[in-house]
Amino acid sequence: MIKNLKIPHVFALLAIVIIAASLLSYIVPSGSFEREEIAVGNLSRTEVIPGSYQAIAKHYSIKGFFLGDEVTGKATPVGLMGFLTAIPKGLEQTADIIFFIFLIGGVFSIVKRTGTITASIQALINRFNNNGTILTVLLMLVIAAGGSTLGMAEEFIPLVPVFLYISHKLGYDKIYGLALVFVSAEIGFAAATTNPFNVQIAQGIAEVPLGSGIAFRLVFFVFSLAVAILYMLRYGKRLKENPANSYLGEDNTYQEEVLEEFKLTKNHIRIVLVCGLLFVGILWAVQTQGWWMAEMGAGFLAIGIVAAILGKLSLDQATKAFVSGMSEMLVGALVVGFAKGIQVVLVEGQIMDSVIYYASNTLQYLPKILAAEGMLVFQTILNFFIPSGSGQAATTIPLMAPLADLLGITRNTAIFAFTCGDGFANTVIPTSGILMAMLGIANIPFKNWLKFMLPLFGWLIVLSAIFLAIAVLIEY
Repeated sequence: MIKNLKIPHVFALLAIVIIAASLLSYIVPSGSFEREEIAVGNLSRTEVIPGSYQAIAKHYSIKGFFLGDEVTGKATPVGLMGFLTAIPKGLEQTADIIFFIFLIGGVFSIVKRTGTITASIQALINRFNNNGTILTVLLMLVIAAGGSTLGMAEEFIPLVPVFLYISHKLGYDKIYGLALVFVSAEIGFAAATTNPFNVQIAQGIAEVPLGSGIAFRLVFFVFSLAVAILYMLRYGKRLKENPANSYLGEDNTYQEEVLEEFKLTKNHIRIVLVCGLLFVGILWAVQTQGWWMAEMGAGFLAIGIVAAILGKLSLDQATKAFVSGMSEMLVGALVVGFAKGIQVVLVEGQIMDSVIYYASNTLQYLPKILAAEGMLVFQTILNFFIPSGSGQAATTIPLMAPLADLLGITRNTAIFAFTCGDGFANTVIPTSGILMAMLGIANIPFKNWLKFMLPLFGWLIVLSAIFLAIAVLIEY
């Protein structure tokens, strides 16, 4: 079935999903919860007030179908104008992320222009004498740790060509190279230990101590990463036995000019150390100083300037490299805004709260373990519409936390169901901006990616369900 599946370009695909969501606004009952602004750490967040859901009558009209026709006290389904404006609104609402991606793309292009990245990777490959197993384990461990502790994901987008290069040199395909960085990052993001963008936000909203239950999540991180590594090594072994086993088939082409050859020098090592310290400083500031996209962007600009100076690039060379890096991120950056358009439609059609309301009500009549598993399923499905950890936390945790109390399930268990459903689903849904951005950069068709990823996604969900049942039993 997947073999004959033809997936359109990412922009067309997301536009189709937005159209479908618009049509659902005519069918799904409208309703809304009351919300309140509260402070969570250094941020102000809007939370749903449980028990405040009210159904809203729909207003249908010919004018509404074409131009929109708002009526006080009623919900207007999303018409033609609403569909057309959803994408611009999505781009506007995600402007900070979009420009952040552009910026780090330019900065990493400067670093790449100095030859530091290529020389370091080449030295690493030579050090392990093309031992794909050791290199795979080390890279996946480091990247997953970054995702689990610091919520790193978008930061890896500009490095996709680097991992494609590694995969090519080791004799694997582009899917293997992309999986090295993307799957590792999402494994870490889902198996969150201190991830500020999902587990910490969720714990703050649920009013449980930040960092509580970290031992349980750390064990889950180890098991999840082990499953992913074994799956990767098995796929790598199949590729070594016969390159025709690649899920890309004839599409497995690699542009050799992506990365030039450089010899690792002392100056390259100096750039790695200095820029690495700056990067650690950025992550520290995110954790302790309340930094967000603008401040992180400033930090990355500093990295680019320092790299250009240490790399002895002329002003013209550094500028051209910066512009080139930003242009390479065009599709990857804009796809984030297109994906946001889906949520825009669901909110404007006032059916998002209805989906949450009916799903959460269903869970009340299930036994504890089944209810917890139901939360996992619900969060996984909802992630198709809200592929954002912080956004999904702010939307669902205010409902799931009190629901967990009613069911006799700890709030940390409900949060665990959320992090698993939010994180792992991002590896297979076309509304994940990071996934579609990386696929676009790697030039890997979505259907070919699904052939590789769906079995691993299944194993990870099964593992999540097992740990979720354990969490209920031990009252985690």
